[in-house]
Amino acid sequence: MKRLFILFFLVFVSFTAFAQEVPVPDPGETDGILDLPFVNLNIREAQTNQEVALSIQLLLLLTTLSLAPSILILMTSFLRVSIVLDFIKRALSLQQVPPASLLMGIALFLTLFIMWPVVDQIYQESFLPFSEGEIGIEEMVSNAEGPIRYFMYSQLKDSTQNIELFMSLRGLPRPETFADVPTYVVIPAFVLNELTIAFKIGILLYIPFIIIDMVVASVLMSMGMIMLPPVMISMPFKLVLFVLVDGWSLLTKQLVLSFL
Repeated sequence: MKRLFILFFLVFVSFTAFAQEVPVPDPGETDGILDLPFVNLNIREAQTNQEVALSIQLLLLLTTLSLAPSILILMTSFLRVSIVLDFIKRALSLQQVPPASLLMGIALFLTLFIMWPVVDQIYQESFLPFSEGEIGIEEMVSNAEGPIRYFMYSQLKDSTQNIELFMSLRGLPRPETFADVPTYVVIPAFVLNELTIAFKIGILLYIPFIIIDMVVASVLMSMGMIMLPPVMISMPFKLVLFVLVDGWSLLTKQLVLSFL
């Protein structure tokens, strides 16, 4: 461990000395090889409160970027689509095909297809005016929050008990309109609603395949073939049924229509 530390220290000292000897060209000069931007990061103490606020905003931005996968999963249609696709794989008694990464890729692009109007609205009303300097960052966040909130509320209109649950747990008064519901209440209510709907769809998907399993198991027991696993015989029949009814197209169509 000590030798490794000494080696690391020598490499660091050598790199520092080399960096000090390399001349920094002027911004307008090029070597004729690649004209790429040079990024130079300097760390120093903040001089004013504005610099402190900027550092905090940068920290919050990096935190938001690290939480981007969770935001994608919890605040979009990805949650329902991914669970339903995993249910259909288990209902067909498939172990390795299709791979989990492939199902997640399908869920991602279906999510992009479903959420495209929301993404386009956020771009037109939030990012584009901010990039042109027409609005500030606070208004940009507010404009981006609106379409996401409306999408989540559109899935909660027929089932408001989750909103009532979290409002009561938080001790908040009964809201008159959706605008009175805080975002930190809408998100967990939307997540529970998506889980409930996904499990309901999973139950409906399991029913025909369970019937096939029961029929195959009864036939095997009547033939005295107790040691033969029924799943091994029923899986081809499940695949044949799923292909004959064009299962992937029907499943995709119903998933998309469930969000409209």
